[in-house]
Amino acid sequence: QVQLVESGGGLVQAGGSLRLSCRASGNIFSINAMAWYRQAPGKQRELVAGITTGGITNYRDSVKGRFTISRDNAKNTLYLQMNSLKPEDTAVYYCNAGRLRAIVVAGPGGDYWGQGTQVTVSS
Repeated sequence: QVQLVESGGGLVQAGGSLRLSCRASGNIFSINAMAWYRQAPGKQRELVAGITTGGITNYRDSVKGRFTISRDNAKNTLYLQMNSLKPEDTAVYYCNAGRLRAIVVAGPGGDYWGQGTQVTVSS
């Protein structure tokens, strides 16, 4: 089993920045990819960005150039740096991890999910 704990969400004005963190623990050697997903009220959960253990990244088009996904393997931590935030980025953001790289970084997500952290962008 793998446990994922997110932090870093909050309320920010449009144009501002936030950095989300996700610390993994447990059987982390089974993880080959990690990703951030988000779910806004009344909408389906969607991929934001993913990264493999080899460093290959994937972003949804609407966040390219604004968000950056990275990982610190020594700290078993995944990050999402979010700049130039927009009201449409408002959602609960979930950390995801799994063994199968393709479904983690391209959807619908791997086996393990965090509890989610709220990001609210005011206009």
